[in-house]
Amino acid sequence: MIKNLSVRPSLIPREQRGSVESQVYYLTSRIQKLTEHLNLHGRDYSSQRGLWKIVGKRKRLLIYLFKKDRLRYKRLIDQLDIRGLR
Repeated sequence: MIKNLSVRPSLIPREQRGSVESQVYYLTSRIQKLTEHLNLHGRDYSSQRGLWKIVGKRKRLLIYLFKKDRLRYKRLIDQLDIRGLR
């Protein structure tokens, strides 16, 4: 099931557009779109590489947020319904 997580700039206040949360929302939206694409085109290795790069970037942002503010991290993980760090 693909959730609609498209983050439009008009929905995020101007001062929060560069925040870690908004970046993770955007990356999660891209990850879901690429995952859907790869379900149709399983041998698209360029898209697979792009997906892994995006997943790595989101993981680094989540690690940063986990170290900085665990409450915001927990709230974000619950909102996006994604698996937390191991």
